[in-house]
Amino acid sequence: MRFKKELDYVHLSKYFYIFSITLTILGIIFLAIFNLNYSVDFRAGSNVDVSLSKNLTVDQIRTAVANIGTEHEPNITPGTQRVTIRYDEVLSSQQDAALKSAIAKLDDKASFEVNTVDTEMAKELARNAIYSVLLSCLGIIVYVSIRFEWRFAIAAIVALVHDAFMVVAIFSIFRLEVDLTFIVAVLTIIGYSINDTIVIFDRIRENLRFGKQKTYDDLKILVNKSISQTIMRSLYTAFTVFIAAFFLLLLGGESIKMFSLAMVIGLLFGAYSSIFIASPLWLLLKKNQKAKPKSKPAKA
Repeated sequence: MRFKKELDYVHLSKYFYIFSITLTILGIIFLAIFNLNYSVDFRAGSNVDVSLSKNLTVDQIRTAVANIGTEHEPNITPGTQRVTIRYDEVLSSQQDAALKSAIAKLDDKASFEVNTVDTEMAKELARNAIYSVLLSCLGIIVYVSIRFEWRFAIAAIVALVHDAFMVVAIFSIFRLEVDLTFIVAVLTIIGYSINDTIVIFDRIRENLRFGKQKTYDDLKILVNKSISQTIMRSLYTAFTVFIAAFFLLLLGGESIKMFSLAMVIGLLFGAYSSIFIASPLWLLLKKNQKAKPKSKPAKA
């Protein structure tokens, strides 16, 4: 399915560039001042998952664990016959035993799972998360450069970094919690985004083969035409995954809530970055390409 009247996507892209640049600046400011709201996965602390045989209120649990000797109050997340107690410090063996004893007085059939992250392990997790994103971007650069050309590779990476950073910026601005599932969501978003971008780039390359583009306006028409020919496929793909992620956010458990939210946000940004960021950027790079000198006719 194609639009009967082709839109000027290249012209419209300037408004999306303004929006993205504004949000990027806000994200950088919030990251510099507040950083991200890291979960216990990325900072020293203890995470206690308690399975209960009956429902307990947050006040009951908070009162029970108030005197186990910790410096800070825990963050308690209730569930159906299940509760998660998070501490911003590593529990000692005495504190661990005191916590289990306090909960057992409320529910003697309760079972516990305690996960502890020390400072070095938290730093290693953060480093590995950054390395995984950088390695995935490097692999994409190599792949796109070989299959297409370096201008396509640069445009694709800018779009991918844009999608990933937009999610990071939103999480920083609204102080949403960042855990390990957030990193999985960012890598998944990169995969979906590069897929849509490659589809459009492949159509641009095909149209370049059969067209005779001599001026910037010719290339602009070609880019708009290529996007029009592939936009419905890109939107259908993004919308299908968005619906799944959205219902995971609404109906999914607490453990995947941040993953689903990051996916929803990333898919929205990825849907327009392939159309309004990557392709117009390639056109800009192509515009600055030096024209090859015409070969002189051989003298008789």
